[in-house]
Amino acid sequence: MTNQELNFKVEKRGKEKANSLRTKGIIPLVLYGHGIKPTSLSVNKNIFDKMFSQAGKSTIINLEITDGDKHKTIIHDIQVHPVSNEIIHADIYKVSMKEKIETEIQIIVTGESKAVEELGGSLITNKSTLNISALPSDLIHEIEVDISSIDSFDKQIHVKDLVIPKTIEVLDDLEEVVVFVQEPRSEEQIAQLDEKNESSID
Repeated sequence: MTNQELNFKVEKRGKEKANSLRTKGIIPLVLYGHGIKPTSLSVNKNIFDKMFSQAGKSTIINLEITDGDKHKTIIHDIQVHPVSNEIIHADIYKVSMKEKIETEIQIIVTGESKAVEELGGSLITNKSTLNISALPSDLIHEIEVDISSIDSFDKQIHVKDLVIPKTIEVLDDLEEVVVFVQEPRSEEQIAQLDEKNESSID
């Protein structure tokens, strides 16, 4: 399954400082990449937040600048505020449809695990994105991992278990654990933990 491309309009940024833009609800952007010089852009924060939630870092965006220039791009990187966790800057990368790019795809957990529902375990997501290499036309928006196969605490889902199109090369360690279910603590373990916390407070 390939991505549906999205459309996104931005403005060329003037000489106004980035912090000044942010106070007005505007996010500074930088466009760079295949065959172009880096270009400073800006866009309304709410518009960008919505676009990023739809596109992530693996959806082709048809970027249109107010001067009429159009480019096929992906969101390559974002910077977030250390306290508010809000996006404060983004890098937009112009792609060549004939050249592979490296990016990351979101991992989405689906289904229900018996080890959680019936055995009282806690679902641990060890990995939320997958680093890949692919042609832009072969990118997919997300990868689903069905946790219904985890019916005991011994079972784990690794990168190698994910269902990924053959046109996408995985750059991560195939043996890396994506998701597992942690066994609930025994009463003895909970008592030991409480005792440790009390001693640390004293």
